[in-house]
Amino acid sequence: MRRLKVSHITTYDYANPVSFGDHRMMLRPRDSHDLRIISTHLSVTPEPRSIRWLHDVHGNSVAVASFDFEATQLRFESEIVLQHFETDEPDCPIEAFARIYPFHYAADEIPDLARSSEIQYPDPLHIVSSWAKSFVATDGPTDTWEMLGAITKAIQRDITYLARETEGIQPPEKTLAERTGSCRDLAFLMMEAVRSLGFAARFVSGYLYVPNADGAGNIGGGATHAWLQIYLPGSGWVEFDPTNGIIGNRDLIRVAVARDPNHAVPLQGTWTGAPSDYLGMQIQVDVTTDTDCDD
Repeated sequence: MRRLKVSHITTYDYANPVSFGDHRMMLRPRDSHDLRIISTHLSVTPEPRSIRWLHDVHGNSVAVASFDFEATQLRFESEIVLQHFETDEPDCPIEAFARIYPFHYAADEIPDLARSSEIQYPDPLHIVSSWAKSFVATDGPTDTWEMLGAITKAIQRDITYLARETEGIQPPEKTLAERTGSCRDLAFLMMEAVRSLGFAARFVSGYLYVPNADGAGNIGGGATHAWLQIYLPGSGWVEFDPTNGIIGNRDLIRVAVARDPNHAVPLQGTWTGAPSDYLGMQIQVDVTTDTDCDD
């Protein structure tokens, strides 16, 4: 068990006062048996008219801030202290019938997994699906766990991580062709690849703990991070981070899960003013061990 502190600050700057529409924040991690929230603090400057909370269709915690003023700067600051119980593999083993690929999900699970099994991005030339099928053994049985591990490691090895501030997700065939992508691009590529093989998968947005003070060991720290979960009978939703080759929840703090990556955006909102008023956005994310605890 590790106790961590997550500091996430986002600042928007404008040349002239602008007005703001509602802003949706997905910053609170998902409490679970492997992640327990100790304390939270959320502040918005200038202070909004109201902040209200809801659970979205995926069960994620969402805070919605509403404004009735104009300003030249808008700042969101979230601080979370949590306990993180880590494992490199699922606590529960994969069911015997699912250890060899291909397999079929249980009939009573299919209705809930169906939409997460659907390919989201068109692949008319079968570029992504053909790449995914290259990991299926041709000289004997295909071990499910080994195949998914091989896909994870191949993306980490063959595709260069490149931080990208622009919004949206890169098409998976472009990620394969250019061999570069952000963490969300790499996660989406693997998500679509395993869906083409019949797996249920969903996108995860959250935070990454980088253990070493010099920043070595994991890449993608200093900002929000993205990976995916794959549903494996017996083990449930298992974390896979192709950016860092992580399997299991080690160093991964999940905040939001969604079938569509566009539904797991950490912070989004609208503003009204001249296009030239927008000066830019700064994001600072720090995930550190909590020095107030001796665990």
